[in-house]
Amino acid sequence: MNFWSHFEDGRLLVEASLWSADLTRLGEEVRRIDPFVDLYHLDVSDAHFVPGLLFFPDLIAALRPLTRRKFHVHLMVEEPLNLLEDFASAGADLITVHAENGRAAYRAIERIHALGLSAGLALSLDTSPHAALPYLEGIEMILMMGTALGVKGVGLSPLAAGRIRDLKALLSERAVTSPVRIGADGGIRSHTVPELRAAGADVVVMGSLLFKSDHPEKTAAWAHSLPGPQED
Repeated sequence: MNFWSHFEDGRLLVEASLWSADLTRLGEEVRRIDPFVDLYHLDVSDAHFVPGLLFFPDLIAALRPLTRRKFHVHLMVEEPLNLLEDFASAGADLITVHAENGRAAYRAIERIHALGLSAGLALSLDTSPHAALPYLEGIEMILMMGTALGVKGVGLSPLAAGRIRDLKALLSERAVTSPVRIGADGGIRSHTVPELRAAGADVVVMGSLLFKSDHPEKTAAWAHSLPGPQED
């Protein structure tokens, strides 16, 4: 079954980034926003591929019983193959690796599918959308970074929407067996979400916009209601 068959077709999906949650009470944060979001985004970094260290398998395993929502693990690491089994065992449903991992990205995607999970491909800001084309038959998502990797709280790159538009056009030219959805990650603000959605984003990775909202249910509902690029 395709990963996206679990979600309502056509609407913009809200992927909650737990990096922006209150890290002193992650379990409570998951319970608080769970009714309003579509899936969870869990960033993983190794202090080599990007600066800093982020989430690890035991933490994800601890959160897994708290929700039935899908877990999307975004690996910003130099050696993704070394981590796949641990994150699969922890409860990941979708694992995304970076095109910048080179040939290791191909092997990682094959291994992710062998583990029974869905695979995604991330493209950093300086990586051409064309870099995704060789991977299309093996992935369910292309995650387009709108800011530099490994940082948060910075503005959306002026290139981000155009890159998504270019990728959307490339995908429309290719016939693939299963749908590949476009995710927008980084620089997600109230004034940038409509722009990214209009450009062709199917999923937004929402951090502080969601977790710091006084009414997360309204924030999520607003995002869900935004029209896609082909709608009036």
